[in-house]
Amino acid sequence: MPVKNLKFLKVQFDTQIAAYEVSAFRGAIIDKVGREDTLLFHNHIEDAQYNYAYPLIQYKCLHHKPSIICLGEGVEEIHKFFGKPSWDLMIGDKRHEMKIDRLDLNQFKMQTWDKDFLYSIRNWLPITQKNYQEYTQLEGIADKVSYLEHKLVGHLMAFARGIDWFVEKEIKVKIIEYKEPHMLRLKGIKMMAFNLKFKTNVFIPNYLGLGKSVSLGFGVVQEVKDKR
Repeated sequence: MPVKNLKFLKVQFDTQIAAYEVSAFRGAIIDKVGREDTLLFHNHIEDAQYNYAYPLIQYKCLHHKPSIICLGEGVEEIHKFFGKPSWDLMIGDKRHEMKIDRLDLNQFKMQTWDKDFLYSIRNWLPITQKNYQEYTQLEGIADKVSYLEHKLVGHLMAFARGIDWFVEKEIKVKIIEYKEPHMLRLKGIKMMAFNLKFKTNVFIPNYLGLGKSVSLGFGVVQEVKDKR
């Protein structure tokens, strides 16, 4: 069974921001590092071109604190920020003194398993403008759940491709708690966002993002512990 060893770094800073400030936090990090030769920080090849590869550096607001998730090559790349003499950032109109609150470095074995793991996903954006009508025309909840399960499998496959993990065994997903979507505004466009619970035979590191705009903190996955 093919196994991919994945370096995974979570950095949480000792200051506070609001969830809507994640984009400004990301921009401040990119400005601090400099936009030259920093593709993994911003996923733009040139000003007008977006790199659609899965982001290996992701920006989050976790527990009201600005945080960065780095995967694979992103773990090495983030040193371009930490190597700067000053980490202070202008986020919006406020200067933040960026001190590390918590740093977790792990290496995970990515593979498919013969058992399921239970996760929640928050503010997941699986419905694009292109497939909005496709989803809204589905009448029954079972049809909607099946549609979203298919999307989740696709997003897990996109993650696998992004970290160069060859998935030999079928990825399985089962949504076990479905809630009607809520609307979020992303870059001025209203988007359907979902909060769900699902099972899958893939181990997913906590705070990993799946779906659209994961570099801005959408689609954050967390393992749900068995209360027993």
